[in-house]
Order: sequence, then C-alpha cells, then structure tokens
Amino acid sequence: MRREWLLVMLALGLAAAAAAVVYLSRPTTLTVAVGPQDGPESALIEAYASALARAREDVRLKVVRYDDVRDSAAALQANKADLAVVRPDVFLPENGLTLAILHDEALVVAASEAGEIDDFPDLARKRLGIVVRHGADIPFVTNLLAFYDFVAAGPDLEAGEEVPVGQVALVPLKAGEVTSAIAEKRVDAVAIIASPTSKAALATVHAVEMGLPDRKVGLVAVSDGEAILQRYPELQAVTIPAGTFGGRPKRPAEEVKTVGASYRLMARGTVSRVAVASATQHLFEWRSRLAATAPVAKLMKAPDFDTTVAATSARLPNHPGAVDYFEREQQTFLDRYEDYIYLLAFFGGTIGSAVAWLGQRLARKRRARVDIVLDRLLDVLREVRAATTKAELDALAVEVDDLVADVVRYARERSIDTRTVSALILAVDGVHAAIGDGRRGLAAGRDATDPSADPRSRTRTARLLALNMPAAE
Repeated sequence: MRREWLLVMLALGLAAAAAAVVYLSRPTTLTVAVGPQDGPESALIEAYASALARAREDVRLKVVRYDDVRDSAAALQANKADLAVVRPDVFLPENGLTLAILHDEALVVAASEAGEIDDFPDLARKRLGIVVRHGADIPFVTNLLAFYDFVAAGPDLEAGEEVPVGQVALVPLKAGEVTSAIAEKRVDAVAIIASPTSKAALATVHAVEMGLPDRKVGLVAVSDGEAILQRYPELQAVTIPAGTFGGRPKRPAEEVKTVGASYRLMARGTVSRVAVASATQHLFEWRSRLAATAPVAKLMKAPDFDTTVAATSARLPNHPGAVDYFEREQQTFLDRYEDYIYLLAFFGGTIGSAVAWLGQRLARKRRARVDIVLDRLLDVLREVRAATTKAELDALAVEVDDLVADVVRYARERSIDTRTVSALILAVDGVHAAIGDGRRGLAAGRDATDPSADPRSRTRTARLLALNMPAAE
C-alpha cells in the first residue's frame, strides 16, 4: 500500500473519530406535544424549553401545540412526539411512561355544612351542579356515579321535579352561576375538577358559601378512593388538607379524601433513558426558576413509588430514565457506552490482526513480481554461460534490459525494500558482466561457457549467487 493511501486512511480515521465525538456531544432534541394551547401546562413546557435552550443543555425541547390534551396524548401514541402532556382519564397512550406529575386535579364537591350530603353516596336523588372546565369533566363524574350504581338523570328532568331513585341530576354551570344556583336551590351541591389550591377551586367554594344562608360550607368526601382506583386506574387518590380554602374558620375543618385526575409529562418507552433522566432532572431542579413564568410549576411532583420495580410496574408506569434521576442512579459516559467500548476493544484487536495480515499479503504480492525478475536473472546468468553465439548473447541482453525497465516501472508505482533493490542491482550487474565476458570470449576465440576462462568472472558469479540466493527464495 502506497504511503499516500496510508495518509488518506489515517485522515479518514481521524475524521471519523471527530465526527463520532461531535455526534455524541450534540444535544438531544425531543419533540413534546402540549395541549390545550391556552392551558397552564403549555406555559410551563414553553418556559422549560426556553430555559433549556438558554442554558445550552444536552437535551432540548421542540414544542408542538395541540388544541386539546386528548390530541397531545394521541400524538404520543402515534409516535409523532417523544414527550407529551397527558391527562390519563381523558386518553392514556399505550406507549406512555411518566416523567413527572405536572399537577393533580381533584374532584371538589362543596355543599352546605348543615345539609345531609357528607359523602358522595349521599348525592342520591340530589342535583349536582358541575362547573365544566374540560370536556372530560362530565364523563369523569358519570364514571364515578356508575361506581356507586347511580345513573345520571336525563336532560328532560325539569327544575323542581323530584329526581328518580338511583339517579343523580347533573346540572352544568358556569362559574358566575354558582351562587345563584345554590341560593335558588336549583342544585344541592356544586362540583369542580381542579387543583385544590387553584383560583378556580377557591372561587367555586367561595361562591357556594355566598349562596348559603348561614355561610357555612363543607366538602363532600369520596371515601372509597382505593376501591375506585382499582376500577379506574387512570384516576388519582387525592387528600385535601384541612384549611385549604380558608383558615378562619377552617374550610374544610378536617382533611377530606377524594379522587381526581393528573396532568402528566409522559414519554414514549423507546426514548433514551439518558435523555429522559436529563430532562427530568432539569425540570425539577429549575422548579423555582420556571414558577416565575408558570406558577403551576410549584405543583409539580414526582410519582410515588417505593422501589425501582414498583416504579416501572405501577398502575401508571414511570419511565426508567426518570427513575434513574429519582433514585440518583443516572448513567455516566462510561455506563452509557460501556457496551460499545467493550465491543470496540474486543473487535479492535481482531480488525488490527486482519489489517496486519492483509498488509503482509500485499507486501508478499509486491515481492512476488520482483522475485520473478530475480529468478529470471539467475536463469539468464546460467544461459549466458551456456551461449555459443553472439546472437544468443544479444537476445539475452535485450531481455535483461526489458526486465530492468519492467522493474523500474514497478518501483515507480510501489515501494521496494532496500534489501531487494540491492539484490536486483547485484543480479543485473552480474548478468551484464557475464554477457561482457561472453562477448570478449567469443571475440578471442575462447569458450564462453567455461567459467574458468576468466577468474574474475568466476569469482563475481559466485559472489552474486551467494548474495542473491536469499532474495530469490
């Protein structure tokens, strides 16, 4: 192999190594589907994506907005996104694994503290007003009614008409209609699905309180939360602490157990656990920074789990990359590429041996042609001593010239080791000397085939054969 080719191979190897370094060090860009467009989750993800870009972190987000949380979850399931904001009770992607709970939403049911409604089953044959904030809110309540074997009363039920046995009348309300609906007794309780600490939940409880004659409001508990989750695993068990809606007097006076839904940041299971671990880490470490732009960041929390096995086999499984961060077991560079390094070391020796063997084969092929020339020169040397006419000597001289020309052309294309070149020079000189001796012998009338005719020729030929035997072999 020519030196130029060796330099080209070396340059290509360095370029490949540089390209590998650049590829491994470039940031990973993850596409995240967000819905709804005007929701607090969208503002949080936008702020997070901007923060990652400003900090030039190893993971970046490309935000794609959707009209509804159902659409963003569907994009994840269709592999159109790497991450997505998902509300599991609306649509749970089959390939979705949790990174973080962005915030919980609870079913908050407010009614008169002096009334008969303390627990959810007490709503039988009652009218329940619902402040609808999402298309999934009424199906949420309908599923909960079905758990207690209740049926939502038909829309033809008129105001003031008695609710049939085994039914609960659902009355959709706007936020501004809550107080009047309670005061006019068009509804017996009002429900909203929202974060207990949100302005919407606080305003709803306060509106119910203002519609009551004694201004004493209580919260209706859903005490069968664990059993409900067995049937509807996409829901969440939520506890509303005492005093959440006011401290004088406390509203509620004691903690209240209920159920709710969660907004989660989920990733496809095939997304790199290293990238997911990095995204999860920055999301939680920058919580305070993000809260300045998106206050909902204060409500973020990690999914609850006791062990790594429990985390990945939960009702709503967590992504292994997120678990790596929560368990403080994020992979280092060596951990990440350990298999590749091992394979490179294992196969590198084999490849090196193959290259060395190929080099030897090429060197042997380079020598093969020169060896043929050397063998022919030694044959010519014997033929010269056997020549009896000047014409035979002239023909051998022409052949030697052709051999020399061939070797010169070959040497211009490929390198020849010094030992071989020395052997060629000695062989050519010996043959030319033998031809000269033969011509002089013919001119003087001596036998050109007798090496003893010229002692110098005999000595030169012996030395030539001695020196060239190894090269010929």
